[in-house]
Amino acid sequence: MAARPASSSDSPPIAKPGMTLVRMLVFLVLVGFLAFVLYRQITPAFLANPGLNGLILGVLLIAVLLAFGQVTRLFRETRYVNAVAAGQAPREKPTLLAPLVPAIETRRQGVTLSGTRAHLDTIAVRLDEGREILRYSAGILILLGLLGTFWGLIETLSAVGAVIGGMRGGGDAAVMFDELKSGLAVPLSGIGLAFSASLFGLASSLVIGFLDLQAGQAHARFHNELEDWLVSGEEEVPTAAAAAAVRPTPEHDPALARELQAAIDRLSGVVAEGGGGRAATQAMTNLAEGIQGLVQHMRAEQQMIRDWVEAQAARERELKQVLDRLAREKAE
Repeated sequence: MAARPASSSDSPPIAKPGMTLVRMLVFLVLVGFLAFVLYRQITPAFLANPGLNGLILGVLLIAVLLAFGQVTRLFRETRYVNAVAAGQAPREKPTLLAPLVPAIETRRQGVTLSGTRAHLDTIAVRLDEGREILRYSAGILILLGLLGTFWGLIETLSAVGAVIGGMRGGGDAAVMFDELKSGLAVPLSGIGLAFSASLFGLASSLVIGFLDLQAGQAHARFHNELEDWLVSGEEEVPTAAAAAAVRPTPEHDPALARELQAAIDRLSGVVAEGGGGRAATQAMTNLAEGIQGLVQHMRAEQQMIRDWVEAQAARERELKQVLDRLAREKAE
């Protein structure tokens, strides 16, 4: 565990998503006002196929409720974190932040538990999974609109074929024109069915897209503020190069150092006594052997440090690959 002083700020660490709800409500009010203004144009389009268009509006209503639910669920989690940060002991336990309860409780004493970042990634995945139904609902609305389009086009083509096949040749032109005019009423109704379903499907998908955007922003802000409060100021793991720079150098072999010092002392004694010849040569040989042994020992230490740095770099590359894979999975 890494200990650090708790924040001295009196403001709550996580802001409530009230403004997000206000923006969502204002947007829905504007959409409702626009629908009220265009009531006379929307009513005939809805009555062209009330069954399919009613299904589209029903899916829209369910998706709107889900979008508000994804934002309102953050109030309980926010109240819990803010109460713990204020030194209280709330009885209501969080649902979304259940894996982080120990870290939140210990953070009140200024302590950050190890593994908190991994739990934060789990919370981010949970938040993203909660909005998958919203994204799927937006796709369903578009598909329902396309379904109505193809349905209407099929009816139009069938009706046009029936009108052309039912026309009698060789008659009066005025009579034929009246038959054609009356026969085209069914194809025109099919075109109305096609375009009305597309209109309601695309418009509903746009509404859900905006609400999903607002919910995603509320989730991202909640996660970022929670991460700032839990792990801000946490010391980073040093890189391999920095670790190698601050890593203490291993001590030299004491026996080798004593042998080298003895060789130097013998050479100094021979020089001081004025001896020469074989004694001086032997002393120089001993000194050279001691220096060579010291150089070999230093090379062995350098190789050991190099191996350690390479191992740390390999671990960092593996960790980076894992983080990149998690980031891609989140983006998908």
